Amino acid sequence: MVHVAVFAISDRRAEQVRVRGDDCVLLVIDVQDRLIDTIHEHQTVVENIKALIKTAQILHLPVLATEQEKLGDLVQELQGLLSDSLKFQKVNFSCCADSAFMRELSQIRKRTVIVCGIETHICVLQSVLDLLTHRYGVLLVGDATSSHALIDRETAIERMRDAGTMIGTTEAVIYELTEKAGTEEFRKILELVKERRKSLSG
Repeated sequence: MVHVAVFAISDRRAEQVRVRGDDCVLLVIDVQDRLIDTIHEHQTVVENIKALIKTAQILHLPVLATEQEKLGDLVQELQGLLSDSLKFQKVNFSCCADSAFMRELSQIRKRTVIVCGIETHICVLQSVLDLLTHRYGVLLVGDATSSHALIDRETAIERMRDAGTMIGTTEAVIYELTEKAGTEEFRKILELVKERRKSLSG
């Protein structure tokens, strides 16, 4: 029985070696104004999430966003970017406990969820583990998620990786989704990458 379980996990990870834009949805979890200032390196996290949302828009990937009740609105930097995206209010920490969210995710018919947001060890962790249970591939953008305490963030990412989550960085994910140079989309992505690098260095 032990050998069967290990094989199943290895097989699932083998299926997730590479992500393709035509099978992805971006999920932005709880980046809200009453919480953000308490988050470790929150300015970098928000900047990276902005870049991911803009990339999704350039490449025509669907974007879903959630808000935890009583934690305020989405941060100002994301409100305009997410004005046309579907947003879900939730009480449960896991996005997957919300029936409206799961119904929409199912209707999108994408099997890989790119995840960013806060806090890593609470809503992000529980959402990711539930997405894996529902047999979605999950790519967590490690520099686009954080927690109040660094140890919580690092431990949660380790647990998600052990559970079968792919871990990437913002720039790596952007280029993996873009796939090739020489297109109009790539030109826009290149400008976006340069803009992000300048913001982070400043």
